[in-house]
Formats: sequence, structure tokens, C-alpha cells
Amino acid sequence: MIGRLNHVAIAVPDLEAACAQYSGALGAKVGAPQDEPDHGVTVVFIELPNTKIEFLYPLGDDSPINGFLEKNPAGGIHHICYEVDDILAARDKLQAEGARVLGTGEPKIGAHGKPVLFLHPKDFNGCLIELEEV
Repeated sequence: MIGRLNHVAIAVPDLEAACAQYSGALGAKVGAPQDEPDHGVTVVFIELPNTKIEFLYPLGDDSPINGFLEKNPAGGIHHICYEVDDILAARDKLQAEGARVLGTGEPKIGAHGKPVLFLHPKDFNGCLIELEEV
């Protein structure tokens, strides 16, 4: 059911410093910051030959990333995103198998302009999973 790895998301406490480190020390192609108010984050995508890294930075006081950064002040891997062909079919299959979809269970539009869902980390070995329809 899952396809390619779309991105690995890293929550960062200092977006500018993280971007400078990846563009300078690692020589990566770093995109422009993009506010995602529906998700409470500012994102920056780092383009790699085979996938992407997504930096997540809190957008507002009620950002879900704030809690993560309180527990992990230096930042850290937040989630892994996999591509799926049909997000509703994937959701229905996963729910039928007992997986919990976070939020209302209805897809939201993600940073790439495509439908996304998140799966509870307790159902996937402690890893928050994002599914993105391609």
C-alpha cells in the first residue's frame, strides 16, 4: 500500500540556523520557508536526490510542534511521510486493521498541496506516520 518515502520531518528550535547548517555544512538545496496555518507550522523543504527533509518550526503559540520541542529542546525527527495512491482507501484499510488516524480522520491539505493524514505513533513502533496522496 505505501509507496515511496516522501520526506523525513525534523522539528527544529531555530529555523534559520537549521537552514544555514544544511545549506552550508552539508551543501544541500534549501527551499524557502512556507507557513502552513492549518497545521500550525512553518516548513522548509531540503531537496535530496532520492527524497526530502522537512524542517518543522512552530507557527503560533498553539502549534503542535511546541510540545515536541519542549520535550526535545534540541529538536529531532518528528515524523516520516510515505506516499499512497489513494488516501481514503489507505485510511479505510488501516482503520479496519485497528490503526488510529489522528484528528477527525478526514484528510487535510498538506504543504505540497496534496491530501495528508497522520497515524498514531503508538500503532507504528513509536513513529508518527504521515500519509500523502500522490
